[in-house]
Amino acid sequence: MATLVTGAAGFIGHHVVERLASRGEEVVGVDDFNAYYDPALKRRRAAVAERRPGVRIHTLDIADAPAFAALLRDSGARRVVHLAAQAGVRYSLQAPFAYERANVAGVLSVLEACRAAKGLEQLVYASSSSVYGNRPAAGRAFREDDRVDHPASLYAATKRAGELMCEAYSGLYGLPMSGLRFFTAYGPWGRPDMAYFLFTRAILAGEPIDVFGEGRMARDFTYVDDIVDGVMGVLDHPAAAGEHRLFNVGDSRPVALLAMIETLERLLGRPAEKRMLPMQPGDVTATYADISRLTALCGYDPKVTLEDGLARFVAWYRGYTEAG
Repeated sequence: MATLVTGAAGFIGHHVVERLASRGEEVVGVDDFNAYYDPALKRRRAAVAERRPGVRIHTLDIADAPAFAALLRDSGARRVVHLAAQAGVRYSLQAPFAYERANVAGVLSVLEACRAAKGLEQLVYASSSSVYGNRPAAGRAFREDDRVDHPASLYAATKRAGELMCEAYSGLYGLPMSGLRFFTAYGPWGRPDMAYFLFTRAILAGEPIDVFGEGRMARDFTYVDDIVDGVMGVLDHPAAAGEHRLFNVGDSRPVALLAMIETLERLLGRPAEKRMLPMQPGDVTATYADISRLTALCGYDPKVTLEDGLARFVAWYRGYTEAG
């Protein structure tokens, strides 16, 4: 059975492709290799994935609806894992139309292609913990049935719009769908705009790091292998025709930003020079996943601690940068 994965050269997409291929499954990948961050990293991820039998990654903008529909039709894929998106909260203040194209028009393009496809068994798509808006740091875990009508950023608003479009198409056309609200993924092959990646580069270079929210923020850091466990668990337990489900995919152990920095300092063997700055527009105080729904579905149980996960990232980062 072929699976079509959008955003296949992205951070999570790369790891999903690798996991599917390791199970002997055929993967048709799609990515536009845009310049939001260094396309060379995306090309490298794609090259690594395409070494595996049965993996082919195409260069294509998912918002090009006719081209994407033709690719899905010709691929013969029976499942779609839609991970392509314009990520980043702060960048949405600079390039709002990039979010409209990727996260709204792109989702509509995928939905229309899935509606027209014959024999489609399921669509699993990426949402984000950002849809929950800003919550107090000491609040309870975020549940899928919580209200999500106060987005703190355009990024969050577009991801919630994607959920609503998917819900509508599922009901209208009987499409089996599952949306995954990812919580702060990190790990090897990560995105260079993420805090842990930026901090590692700066600390090793002897440069100061910008600590927004004066370090009072907390994040539900989730190692990428645990994220992929959640994706595969949902794929292996598909929705019924016309069913639209939502799942949190997180670690369910929020960690203060300063504690994460302390862990990096220890792993890198160097202190960080911190510039303490106020919260930035669009940022939220905390993220905290209630994962009970996903655990009930497939036994989801995140295993990698932040200490171990960051150690794996640091080892990868040193090897990747030393290799040029």
